[in-house]
Amino acid sequence: MKVLWITNILFPEATSLLTGNVELKSSGGWMLGMADSLLKETDISLFVATVSPLVKSLKIVKGKKITYYIIPYGKGNITYNHEYEPYWKEIKNDVQPDIAHIHGTEFSHGFVFMKACPSVKTVISIQGLLSIYSRYYISGLTAKSIREKTSLLEIIKGRTLNRVKRLFMIRGENVEIPMLKKANHIIGRTEWDKTHSWAVNPNAQYHFCNEILRDEFYSGTWKYENCNKHTIFLSQAGYPIKGLHMVLKAMPLILREYPDTIIKIGGYNITAANNFKEYLRMSCYGRIIVGLIKKYNLEKHVFFLNSLNALEMKYEYMKCNVFICPSSIENSPNSLGEAQMLGVPCVAAYVGGIADMIPDKDCGKLYRFEEVEMLAKSIVETFRESANFDNSIMCRTAAKRHNKKDNAIMQYNIYKSIIDEEF
Repeated sequence: MKVLWITNILFPEATSLLTGNVELKSSGGWMLGMADSLLKETDISLFVATVSPLVKSLKIVKGKKITYYIIPYGKGNITYNHEYEPYWKEIKNDVQPDIAHIHGTEFSHGFVFMKACPSVKTVISIQGLLSIYSRYYISGLTAKSIREKTSLLEIIKGRTLNRVKRLFMIRGENVEIPMLKKANHIIGRTEWDKTHSWAVNPNAQYHFCNEILRDEFYSGTWKYENCNKHTIFLSQAGYPIKGLHMVLKAMPLILREYPDTIIKIGGYNITAANNFKEYLRMSCYGRIIVGLIKKYNLEKHVFFLNSLNALEMKYEYMKCNVFICPSSIENSPNSLGEAQMLGVPCVAAYVGGIADMIPDKDCGKLYRFEEVEMLAKSIVETFRESANFDNSIMCRTAAKRHNKKDNAIMQYNIYKSIIDEEF
């Protein structure tokens, strides 16, 4: 079976072959896990295609088990981009795939493939949904705070929070929704993405398949005696959807009960400014976070860790007292899955598909995103209860959800059912 994956990121192996940089520190780990398991458990031949600014013409590189097709990054992804059409036709003729799997609806290059190569059977998997995410992009932020913290540079370059929110909406309307309407088959994993897929295209067949995490998170178990007490860990907080501003608003109540509480945050430091020039370049959201840290006197309680690889992330999970996912919207965040696999006490906002990952209190605590008091109380209760926390049910639930072999075979069977289907 020849399977062509169309992704939004360049895999580490392809990056290494092009540049020598081998480490993936941010997104996409679930695709690497699924690719490895599919190649191990099934008979597929895997080809992975994506767009990248690293190349100026179509580049084909052969990895150990995967052949990569790298297309020059186009001028824009807001609307249908005709630049990609000849590349996709060339790749289709070269690979002659039995099926194409488009990972995500966020960018136009996957949509262009669907229209340029209509003879190829195709399935789309849902990652996030920009058309829905745009509704919640600036949730919890006031118009006044955004107005006061927006820099002249952001206005000039069109990078204001409201502009980014609008771009999410435009990409959703021009790329994502037409893409879903054109799809005959959609892969998802939560009631949330199933509902929104149905709302856009009730005629598409929905296939359920869970994701596979990075290898590092399939071993090890969090223990209270080994953690740093009253330490909160967030996997990232680079933009408003991730909800750091709400955590900071909850901190006065948490500190009232546990004055030594600290927050550790994965990802680059959005508040870093070593000089006035760097401060001028700081994003509006970074300025808002700086303002909240100063307002609540949190300078000694908030620490950015910069980008973390899988082992570094695992260390932070194991050493924290609670992992929180305070996002305004998510589908099924892999960071929450990673924390649950390790048995870390978890608190998450009841948004999107998160409820599917926390079906009961054995798997974590849920609270409404807007209710910072509920967030604070959930964290305080977790600190109080974690010494006697039994994480065995959580670990078993997560292990079943992210089972490598089961999920790889399930995805293979989805491919086979689509290929065997009459066009």
